[in-house]
Amino acid sequence: MQDKRANKQGAEPEVIFAGKIFDLVRDRFDYNGEQLTREYLRHPGAVAVLAINAKNQVLTVKQYRRPVDSYLLELPAGLRDATDESTLDTAKRELLEETDYVAENWQHLHTFLTSPGCNDEVIEIFLATGLTKIEHDYDRTAEERDMQVDWHDLTDVVDAVLNSKAQSPTLTVGILHYLAIQGSKQNG
Repeated sequence: MQDKRANKQGAEPEVIFAGKIFDLVRDRFDYNGEQLTREYLRHPGAVAVLAINAKNQVLTVKQYRRPVDSYLLELPAGLRDATDESTLDTAKRELLEETDYVAENWQHLHTFLTSPGCNDEVIEIFLATGLTKIEHDYDRTAEERDMQVDWHDLTDVVDAVLNSKAQSPTLTVGILHYLAIQGSKQNG
């Protein structure tokens, strides 16, 4: 990954480590007249899809995550690793690749920073409805190979989030944002 952002003085952050998914950079910058140095992860960004069917069920994946050595209940999601692809097109691709579903209706739901104290990752969450399962020839590899795809009642997912049984940030943010919108529609 090439570092495309410069700090306020126009200097490029130094790449300390170039990784497969993210880079570790050292950034020197002026902050209120003081020269500071910070190291952080430079990330390409990601998308996630809150897919909800006519039965008010949420489409989830259960995927192994090495940093926490656990299988997490998550929304279908993926990296913004194709530079010529819009975030919506990335979301459509990831939904298909991870779940075998396509959606008729798409809406941008929310954008958030995952951990701005140590990385610059931005995740955009999309709401997908009007879902259809299709056949395609994508070959899942690595941690996606044994990923479990399932439907869960919305109320069960909300309970899992509120009881810290579901700890994926995309699932948590997506579900809570969706509920807030639904509540606003009912009260408005």
